[in-house]
Order: sequence, then C-alpha cells, then structure tokens
Amino acid sequence: MVSVGAWSLADKASRLGWKTVGRRVDLDGDQSWLRGPVSGPGVVRDRWLQQEAERIGGRVVPGSSSDGLLHSFDALAGPEFDPSAIDPRIREFYEHTARWRMDAWTQWTTGFGLPGAAIEALYGKRVQQLALPVQPLAVAHGVDSEVTEIVDAGGRHAGSAWLRTLRKTGDYMYSGYYRASTLPSASGPSVHVTFPLEDGNVQVFLKPTVGEGGSLVLTSPSGRFGQDGAYTVVLDKGAWYAARAPIHEVFHVYVDDEGVLRTDHVLKLWNVTAVRLHYRLTPLG
Repeated sequence: MVSVGAWSLADKASRLGWKTVGRRVDLDGDQSWLRGPVSGPGVVRDRWLQQEAERIGGRVVPGSSSDGLLHSFDALAGPEFDPSAIDPRIREFYEHTARWRMDAWTQWTTGFGLPGAAIEALYGKRVQQLALPVQPLAVAHGVDSEVTEIVDAGGRHAGSAWLRTLRKTGDYMYSGYYRASTLPSASGPSVHVTFPLEDGNVQVFLKPTVGEGGSLVLTSPSGRFGQDGAYTVVLDKGAWYAARAPIHEVFHVYVDDEGVLRTDHVLKLWNVTAVRLHYRLTPLG
C-alpha cells in the first residue's frame, strides 16, 4: 500500500509540472478572472465550501430544494447569446438544479479506457474529485445531485456548489463551483466551473450558444490564454501559476421528442475524443 506521504509527494510533483508549463499569474490583479476555490490536503468532497465563503466574506446557504447552478439564467445574456431563445425547461434546470434527478451513461474511446481507469483509481477515488467512472455499470444506479449556494457579504449569489455522487457507493464524481463570469477579451459571459483541488484547481470556461430547437450548446474550445477553455491553476511557495489544459468539451442540452431533458457531453484531449457521456434529467416528484 502506498503511504499518505508518497501520495502527497506525487500530488506536489503534479503541481510542479503544471507550474513548469504554465505562467505566473496575479489573482488579485490582471488574472483575477482565474480566482476560484481551492481545497486543503487530502480528500476534496465539499470541504472547500466554507473556506471559499470565508474568503469572500460571505456564507454558505443551507441547501434548498429549489437551488440552481445559476441564480438567474439571464446572467448569461450577451451580444452573442440570448437566454430567451433557450427552451424554458433548460432554464428551469439551471435555475433550480436541485429539483432534477440525473442518470448517466459513459463510453470511453478505445485506448483511453485503461488510462482513465488508472486515473480514477489512483487519483479520482482517492481525493474524491474528478472521478469520472470508466465502467458503465458504476453509474447504472444513478447519480445523486446536491446544490449548495454561497452568497457574498451583501447576501448576493456568488456561486453554487454542485456535488455529484454515485448513488450506489456514495463516492464523489465531481465537486464543482458554478457561476457566470466574463473573460477580459469576451463579449459576453461564460459558464465558469471550478473544480477545487489541493493548492489549486481546474477551471473551465464554457461559451454558451443557442442550438437547434432552443437547445443549449456549451463549448470549451482550444484558444489563447484568456479565452474560453480549460485551465489548471496551482500554488507554489506563495505564488500562483496557470496553464491552459488540453481538455476541450462540448455539452449539448436539449429536450427530446418525448419531452425529456437530456445532455450529450463529449470530452476531448487535444483533438481526440476520450469519452462520451449522456445524461437524462428528470424532475423530482
């Protein structure tokens, strides 16, 4: 069995790797758009929530059955995106996520299953974060979803934690922080998701567009530093470093012919599809 100390060294080596390929950033200055919650040593789960609330001088709001990832879907409005063109059921999901049940299916591309299983076993399950299941039966019993909001000192919605666990085992798949943020070079807001990690995080900026039939398409493309996409942020010796991560995602949220809300999710590494996921979202009760 690998000791806790050995894992700690391995995690530190990973952060040093991202520091090497990244750049130093000022999270209180020009790169404040990369400021997000981080976690302490060990497992992540929801341990970062209170720390983030204290950092902004706010508080964690006890979970409600009506909580959503976005306090208002209109927060995404911009010159290139009209929220009123999106199917109202999709708006309902984002504004009241806690009212919906999620079922998920996964399919890994040939060649990515074994590395994905190693990452899940050696990292995802150990820290209870970013643990994307490789075995399809792992999600067969469904995914439990809990939404908890954080408000700032003035009582305004600052962001929402979306905690997703495997219904059968209780293991965390994702512990993410959701909000609408506008990048310095962007014409409108993006869906900004942060996955806290020890002394750092992974962040994804997803550009919203209107799809066919009032569907929602969220994309984290390749591009320059400061544009939509995925980033890894790490802390080393009191300084912050950030690098674009070669992770590109597309979420297509739509209502099918039977009125069921569904999502097709494609995750690519560089330009190669690593895994496809499908979510069925049904209202509770």
